[in-house]
Amino acid sequence: MRVGTARSAAVQWVAEHARPDAGFRGAYFSGSTVGLPDDAELSPFSDVDVVVVTAAPGPPAGPGKFRFRDALLEVSHLPWDELASADAVLSSYHLAGSFRRDTVIDDPTGRLRELRADVSRRFAEPSWVRRRCLDAEHRIESRLAALDASAPFHEQVTSWLFPTGVTTHVLLVAALRNPTVRLRYPAAREVLDAYGQAHLYPELLELLGCARLSARRTGHHLDELARTFDAAAAVARTPFVFGGDITAGARPVAIDGSRHLVERGDHREAVFWIVATFARCHTVLAADAPELHRARLPAFREAVADLGIASTEDLLRRGEEVIAFLPRLRRTAERILASGPGGVPRSG
Repeated sequence: MRVGTARSAAVQWVAEHARPDAGFRGAYFSGSTVGLPDDAELSPFSDVDVVVVTAAPGPPAGPGKFRFRDALLEVSHLPWDELASADAVLSSYHLAGSFRRDTVIDDPTGRLRELRADVSRRFAEPSWVRRRCLDAEHRIESRLAALDASAPFHEQVTSWLFPTGVTTHVLLVAALRNPTVRLRYPAAREVLDAYGQAHLYPELLELLGCARLSARRTGHHLDELARTFDAAAAVARTPFVFGGDITAGARPVAIDGSRHLVERGDHREAVFWIVATFARCHTVLAADAPELHRARLPAFREAVADLGIASTEDLLRRGEEVIAFLPRLRRTAERILASGPGGVPRSG
């Protein structure tokens, strides 16, 4: 399917299912397809991200991933207040990139296009890039500090894994790249290679624990994840923010997309999303099928053990290693920022 065809499906979904809501304030594209031309081929392992802006102060979780007119969409909700000013958006590493280009789907108030014009004009200014890098660093520090040692082990792993993965986002933000979710590690490797900083990449993998993980072991864990994923998708009832990622419709991204990475030689790069999905599946199973949760838990523990993690103490220690790495990460991001887009030094 072409990107433009999938976008057309998203536009129609917004018109039919989002716009009629009384709190609807607009919608825009986000994620990995931003910046792709309409005639580009959409990867079978990718979806089209749509953000619905609503006046509701605490909007419910979006419907997540689903098929609409043969396109795989992922719809989330964003409170209108989070887009209160261009400065606030420019300072937010996970919001700013969506307004760098013309991503607006529907804008009944005209505010989104005004915001886009202002953000896109100042997006690449070093002062704002630096603020977004600091925003990503703050997310790493605050999320690791919030790890709850009394939570179930799979939730503790999630609390360590995602901020650890944000180390890649600091680099992507510095290079004016999309801070992608599933493909963050290959994207970070590409940036480091482009800016002459490839020596840092093995350290990112060491922080994750997969620097020496073999393709065979990664494939084994993916096979086990596929069994857990299918079990969780079949019984899921409790609503979770990430619920749309654990459905039959999301399987091409979570399972097939990870297998594609392993088969092309990026098995270490596949680990982040394999473990993230594994942990989320167990959150679903713990809520909706406790017996299945217990039965499938050894496979999850085996996967994280291969990352050097067997206990809460391991997670806390690994979190401290990430914090200790931040000064080096910050210096590398500064070198990337100073080089300018594509590694070309900034003038002046």
